[in-house]
Amino acid sequence: MNTQSIHRWLDVLGVPAEVVSVGAEADNAWCLMPVEDNGWEVFWREQGSRYDWARFSTEQVACHYLFGRLAWSQVARGAVGVLPGAN
Repeated sequence: MNTQSIHRWLDVLGVPAEVVSVGAEADNAWCLMPVEDNGWEVFWREQGSRYDWARFSTEQVACHYLFGRLAWSQVARGAVGVLPGAN
């Protein structure tokens, strides 16, 4: 998973595209940003402030972290779960 494919993966989970901003800061969105030393940052931005900030050394790890956070939020709200008959 990388910045080219994360929107496709999140779309499968039912996460609206406007909830994630790749490469640019946007209010009321999870931002996935490259930083100067070849690292990556992931954070929620609201009213110009950053929340739940995390930093990673690679694009792939940052994307997997963000995917995991948003996948968990979809499970917690009941939007995704175990398929019927899978247990």
